[in-house]
Amino acid sequence: MFAVVRCGGRQYKVGEGDVIFVDRLPMEAGQEVILDEVLMVGEKGVSSVGSPLVSGAAVTAKVLEQARSSKIIVFKKKRRKNYRRKLGHRQDLTVLRITGIAGEGGKKLTSAAKAVAKKTAPKTEATKKPAAKKTAPKVEAAKKPAAKTAAPKAKVAKKSTGEKAPAKKAAPKRASADKKAAGKPGAKPAAKSKK
Repeated sequence: MFAVVRCGGRQYKVGEGDVIFVDRLPMEAGQEVILDEVLMVGEKGVSSVGSPLVSGAAVTAKVLEQARSSKIIVFKKKRRKNYRRKLGHRQDLTVLRITGIAGEGGKKLTSAAKAVAKKTAPKTEATKKPAAKKTAPKVEAAKKPAAKTAAPKAKVAKKSTGEKAPAKKAAPKRASADKKAAGKPGAKPAAKSKK
């Protein structure tokens, strides 16, 4: 059986007996912790996903120790500004060993987890799982006639003799009467007709 729990803003997939490192919890070594923010519970291919939490589910864990993670270096620099800052950081952690997982109709609950399950369980009628649908045998559909394909157009083969085809000559542009008149010295522009 496994569960996905949320602790300290992070999600962890856990199984019974797993050891996880979470952000520092205000507990002492040897105390029991109940993680009641369970997002998913699963066992042998069957899983139940909450929206967002699975009602009545809880994960119990035992605090092994309070620890710190390995040091990381935080280095800041702004080039050409003579600005450099070097800091180290060690995150405070709590080491947990998962002792039990309880879900909707799952394994037996520990006494502490039973109390949480009763508080978080909805007071309305229990959610029912939909019955498995019977699938009817598939009937082969009648084959549709194949779509008619258009006959390919016959391509006209051009003989390549190495000669280029003659280029089309452009028709000469007609100049307006004003331009013709303007090109000749002493000529008067053509009179515009008013209609």
